[in-house]
Amino acid sequence: MKLVFCGTPAFAVPVLEAVIAAGHEVALVVTQPDRAAGRGLEVHLSPVKQTALALGIAVTQPDKIKNNLELRERLESIAPDAILVVAYGRIIPQWMLELPRFGNINLHGSLLPKYRGAAPIQWAVANGELVTGVTTMVLEAGLDTGPMLLARTVPVAEEETSEDLFVSLAAIGAELMVETLAGLEDGSVTPVEQDHSLATLAPILTREDGLIDFSRTARQSYDRWRGFQPWPGAHTTLRGKKLIVHKMKVFEGGGTAAGELLVDGDRLMVGCGEGSALELVEVQMEGKKRMAAAEFLRGYQVKSGERLG
Repeated sequence: MKLVFCGTPAFAVPVLEAVIAAGHEVALVVTQPDRAAGRGLEVHLSPVKQTALALGIAVTQPDKIKNNLELRERLESIAPDAILVVAYGRIIPQWMLELPRFGNINLHGSLLPKYRGAAPIQWAVANGELVTGVTTMVLEAGLDTGPMLLARTVPVAEEETSEDLFVSLAAIGAELMVETLAGLEDGSVTPVEQDHSLATLAPILTREDGLIDFSRTARQSYDRWRGFQPWPGAHTTLRGKKLIVHKMKVFEGGGTAAGELLVDGDRLMVGCGEGSALELVEVQMEGKKRMAAAEFLRGYQVKSGERLG
């Protein structure tokens, strides 16, 4: 097939590489504009742009696409069989949806119709799902509401973070996209409507999502910490200052009151809901360095009975 590929982050790179390896022609890559980041405001190229340039593929980075006549004329001249959309980060306008023969094929990081939205992988982990997956679908105007093509399930390990899952789902998703394109070409894959009554949402993450609610059970808070890696992570307050929790685990012993600290030698625990407790393994006071619990206890003279939050 002749393809146009829309994508931006590292999650999309294996898909781009896989469709090229499978013999498809990627005539153009559409990715987000370069961003200045860091203290020196150094310009960073998106992972997809870096890959496309290395492969000798033409790249365009429009600021907007909805009413972009230049982009429209360029895509119409390419006349792609399909437009692949993988974590591009922009809403695809109707004219693009209607342009290719096979439509706009999206790789979504969940088993649709569950976890429609911007952060499906993070929310699946944060909610303690034991199984998730990836789905290829035909994009339409609604938010991840289009008909499904293929899906593949993936188990989620109890200690796996969303960062870990991003890597494995990207690789599996790349295989699934190649399989989807082959099935569309030979007619063995046809769109199937989602059961919209089963839909759940995975909204974009906010900094507030990382705030630890100690009324939740330890397992629930741990799952949210796993899901919200690397951002927004997990944080609370101690003595009126922000405390970032970089590493934690469920404490198998008994808990104390929700939000109350328990010091046991070099170990630091905090009570959670239903009599459970978390062990705080590595923490960081706002503006200070990261510390293992033992160093933190010595440096801040933390005592049992102090409260977080």
